[in-house]
Amino acid sequence: MGIFPYFASIKQKESMAKTKSVFFCSNCGNESPKWQGKCPACGEWNTFVEEVVSKNAPVKATYSGSVAPKQKPQLLHEIVTSEETRIDMNNDELNRVLGGGMVPGSMILLGGDPGIGKSTLVLQTVLQLQNKRTLYVSGEESAKQLKLRAERLGHANPDCFIVCETSLEEIFVHIRNTQPDLVIIDSIQTVATDAIESSAGSVGQVRECAAQILKFAKETGTPVLLIGHINKEGSIAGPKVLEHIVDTVLQFEGDQHYMYRILRSIKNRFGSTAEMGIYEMRQNGLREVSNPSELLLSQNHEGLSGVAISAAIEGMRPFLIETQALVSTAAYGTPMRSATGFDTRRMNMLLAVLEKRVGFKLAQKDVFLNIAGGLKVNDPAMDLAVISAILSSNMDLPIEINTALTGEVGLSGEIRPIGRIEQRILEAEKLGFNKIIIPNLNLKGMDTKKLNIEILPVRKVEEAFRALFG
Repeated sequence: MGIFPYFASIKQKESMAKTKSVFFCSNCGNESPKWQGKCPACGEWNTFVEEVVSKNAPVKATYSGSVAPKQKPQLLHEIVTSEETRIDMNNDELNRVLGGGMVPGSMILLGGDPGIGKSTLVLQTVLQLQNKRTLYVSGEESAKQLKLRAERLGHANPDCFIVCETSLEEIFVHIRNTQPDLVIIDSIQTVATDAIESSAGSVGQVRECAAQILKFAKETGTPVLLIGHINKEGSIAGPKVLEHIVDTVLQFEGDQHYMYRILRSIKNRFGSTAEMGIYEMRQNGLREVSNPSELLLSQNHEGLSGVAISAAIEGMRPFLIETQALVSTAAYGTPMRSATGFDTRRMNMLLAVLEKRVGFKLAQKDVFLNIAGGLKVNDPAMDLAVISAILSSNMDLPIEINTALTGEVGLSGEIRPIGRIEQRILEAEKLGFNKIIIPNLNLKGMDTKKLNIEILPVRKVEEAFRALFG
């Protein structure tokens, strides 16, 4: 009888030996047997997390493998292609960012800050689809919560199925039973598979679940839309491998204190990454903003100093942005420099240009800059409007309400040419502006006879200031 406890202890030791602890980099997925402060693969610090994995060695691929592979290599000219019919999402802004609609068999990752409206955008889009069977898999909300949100959005889709599940195996069972045309998973960090002995949201779980879902999407031609979390650095939570697996990565951003939301494309295998969609958050859901210029411009800044209108390009869309500046004497010894929606380092560079090339002394003054509407703009053509708004506030002289500006400012004070100047001018003309100040070099080859707006070309910053303030 004493021999059975011995064998029992041996079995227990064997079962304990089947698992081991391995460290994974949460940024790139690099594996290490011990914790490291800096990842040797991607160079990031403090990204290694511990996970328990199975010790069973996987089957290694060798040269003497299967004699009859599943697929045969083809010459490039032998591959037959056909025009893919994209799925119309009944959402012009989303279709524009995706490149014309959703491609069958593609996998899309939508990321954004908590509470920004990712689930609202996806559910609203799903409810507006017609003649498309959709399976919405929720791992964070209950079916009753989704029902209440759908009623608030005011849309109904008889072909929309809702299931609350976090097991990947069970999700595939629901997919086989419903045979949907589109699958939504909210969110990928809550899904887990039994093949990995770690909790949901870990590096291994996210990577394995995404790979299995991608295999399903490519084999069946069913598009899948994943919703992902955002970490404190503002990037998609989980390993970077997740972004490499999917076909399209969309970023839904905005400030919760503002009503505008921006949908950007970070990666898109089936379209351009320069497109951008704008939405307005309302009580009954998100409203598409087809003409953002009219909403981003306040109507009552006539006679106010420190306000300049810039003709900017964000993505592929031109629109006019209101730039606000406030210059005041520094109450304390060190002057303050603050910018909202604009790069602070670039603003400091423009202030140095004003002081060195134009002669305005701003070293002992506080400078505050704000892009109206809560937008974050990186267009270099905003430079001329920024320095004009700063100078307008410093001199307390208002800029004419019907004047727009666009142009990049160089370190020597010159106004450098910018791209797509015709679209900027036409946008200003469409909104009723009478004048627009542009770089002089952009006039080459431009036909200005058909335009109903006065164009003022300038070469240097001083010429722009004389045109504005006389």
